Amino acid sequence: MEDTAPRPTGMFAFTIVWLGQIVSVLASAMSQFGLTIWMYDQTKSALAMGMMQVFFITPFLLISPIAGVMVDRHNRKLMMMVSDIAAGIATTLILIFMAMGWLEFWHMYFASVIYGLGMAFQWPAYSAAITTMVPKEQLGRANGMMSLIEAGPGVFAPILAGALLPILKLTGLLFFDVATFLLAIGALMFVHIPQPRITEEGQKAQGSIWKEAAYGFQYIFKRSSLLGLQLIFFTGNLFSGIAYTVLAPMILARTASDSLQFGVVQTAGAIGGLVGGVIMSAWGGFKKRTHGVLGGWIWSGLAFAVVGFAGGLPIWITGVALGALVGPLINGSNQAIWQSKVAPDLQGRVFSARRLIAWFTNPISPIIAGVLADYLLEPAAIAGTGLPGAFSWLVGTGPGAGMGLLIVFCGLAAAAVGLAGYFNPAIREAETILPDHDQLKPAEAAA
Repeated sequence: MEDTAPRPTGMFAFTIVWLGQIVSVLASAMSQFGLTIWMYDQTKSALAMGMMQVFFITPFLLISPIAGVMVDRHNRKLMMMVSDIAAGIATTLILIFMAMGWLEFWHMYFASVIYGLGMAFQWPAYSAAITTMVPKEQLGRANGMMSLIEAGPGVFAPILAGALLPILKLTGLLFFDVATFLLAIGALMFVHIPQPRITEEGQKAQGSIWKEAAYGFQYIFKRSSLLGLQLIFFTGNLFSGIAYTVLAPMILARTASDSLQFGVVQTAGAIGGLVGGVIMSAWGGFKKRTHGVLGGWIWSGLAFAVVGFAGGLPIWITGVALGALVGPLINGSNQAIWQSKVAPDLQGRVFSARRLIAWFTNPISPIIAGVLADYLLEPAAIAGTGLPGAFSWLVGTGPGAGMGLLIVFCGLAAAAVGLAGYFNPAIREAETILPDHDQLKPAEAAA
């Protein structure tokens, strides 16, 4: 995989890769929009929809430590391609089953497993590659651009999908999705992505694949500031994961499966994230990046709690957009802290361990959300009893009200997590406590 001719490098190379990814993600968001509606129409169940996340995240978490080691050991360009190839395979299988008339809702679970295995390589590979491609002072902006990959396509995907579904059908959207994976891989092949230099600490961490996988966790647990930051995401993700699981079924239940209103809410969230990503790309975030992490969690939690209120489309748009606005600030600030503090040749395994800690609750939260919604809160809301009945002045009544109440409680809990971080000096002063990796002397790197 060695480059045989001069290829784009630095920020220019990063931009080429970024463009390839944003087109691919746009196509994936379009097909995901259609598949979400298809899945709900097939099952009418928040639990069944939440199980897709379980089948995605469980293999993702199980293989993440090994994926991190592979990223550090092997060519990072190749490792970045693995996720695109896996996603392409999963989408191709769905396309074939849909075209043949064989697709059933449980096939989506199988595809989610394949997608999860591939995505385990993407995040540590891309995160570590950015560190070697982009100057340190540009990390906040680069991570802001990466946040646009999540938010930007979401602005146009629901509109385009809604317009094209009657013409191309779901199979047409899936075919377009598969084609764009080739574009993303081509962009990666075109650029030069430097391999990191081997540090003294990286040499000492070498060994069997299991030793190197465990090292990522040891590295984090030896540094209370890094562990504290991850526990903020661990706890915050638990509550936000429950809320996001019931967002789509809540809207569809309250609108009689109105795809237009569902698409408008998705677009509003995407616009909020897009605006936040543009701001982050130009600004780079607070000088003290922990303000971006902790303050962002407080803002995001309070804004998302609003989504559960009664009031319909205007309330949903407001809450989702305001919550998504600070997503790039939270993730970009946190990412820049880690990229500055962890040596590049260790980032694959450390970042994989970091993601596993932060996402450990993800297989659980959809199940919690689905069970609470389907068997407790929604029946109580329809009957006008229990907590949904007591809070009907806030969340309304009827289908979707129970899920709305769950969103309110989880949003407030997520905001409390961010506030708690300010009371922990190891988290609040993480950037002062931990030295940047490029400021360490060789003898200190092993400390």
